[in-house]
Amino acid sequence: YARGGIRSYTLCLLQALAHLDAVGDYVVLASRKDDEPPVPGPNFRPVACWTPCHHALERWALSAEAARLKLDLLHSPDFIPPAWGARRTVITIHDLTFLHYPDFLTAESRRYYNGQIEWAVRRADHILADSHATKVDLATMLQVNTDKITVAHLAAGAGFRPLPVDEVAAVLATHGLTPGYVLFVGTLEPRKNVPGLLRAYRLASDRGVTEAPLVLVGGKGWLYQDVFEQTDRLGLREHVRFLHGVGDAALPALYNGAGVLVIPSFYEGFGLTALEAMACGTPVIAAQRASLPEVVGEAGLLVDPDDPQAMADAMARVLNDRVLHSAMRASGLAQAARFTWEQTARTTLAVYRAVLGSA
Repeated sequence: YARGGIRSYTLCLLQALAHLDAVGDYVVLASRKDDEPPVPGPNFRPVACWTPCHHALERWALSAEAARLKLDLLHSPDFIPPAWGARRTVITIHDLTFLHYPDFLTAESRRYYNGQIEWAVRRADHILADSHATKVDLATMLQVNTDKITVAHLAAGAGFRPLPVDEVAAVLATHGLTPGYVLFVGTLEPRKNVPGLLRAYRLASDRGVTEAPLVLVGGKGWLYQDVFEQTDRLGLREHVRFLHGVGDAALPALYNGAGVLVIPSFYEGFGLTALEAMACGTPVIAAQRASLPEVVGEAGLLVDPDDPQAMADAMARVLNDRVLHSAMRASGLAQAARFTWEQTARTTLAVYRAVLGSA
């Protein structure tokens, strides 16, 4: 995976597993296009594969490549396991957006996911879910036995932490920013509800809540045209900054420099950006949907993603009340500290051992 949440999940999990398990023999299936495949420890061995991720024939092509390795267990960090090629399989399901909101995907993506999800959950020996919300979805929407599902929360990476002021200022300067902006981090796609955030920002701006820009960090995904059309309709072209191609090294500083992170998503399987922001000491406003209340807890403000006025009111509270801002910073740091990759890896490793023990 070249970018995005699944890539972050895979890399962080591998690093944490390497710290916990120096005995197990791990094979990391990586793309031949990857010049530096992840090798977090001496017991991790990369194997270059021809199979491209999210290819229509992925489960069959990857099966042929995996079969020669004689694997005891294969863990797919996305939900599609190979049809064969390992004695046991574990899959991670991050969310079921394509079932909740099929219109938020392209027709090709709908066919890809819908054509494989039921087969995948039946084929897997065990399923890891990012959140209790996703576990409930699996049980209610796909009738998966809950005994087959283990929740393994994600965590913010070690680089997400409060940074020195001068270090933050240096990164912001490269983007022409000063501290205090409203921040969104994520791919531009319908599920993220960026048009709703734009409407809320317009309302907040009209009330004089903030003169700081709205900074949208993330690349174009799919069905994203409405984001740019809405920006123009609302007369926000001079107030919204689109930052594409931001590297991993710069992202913590962008969180640190924000006055608030807003997550207006209609649906999130976990909402990792909430933890990343809180770990940097940045207050979070999040949609009261799916996993976000589970992740944010009482450390952030929760709003209806269909209510731009409520979102604007929350921005006003956070940006204009220094006492609240300070309290949310402290509670956010504490909330983020409750989630660690070590715990994620411990849970995952326990699943591996249980599945292999049942072989």
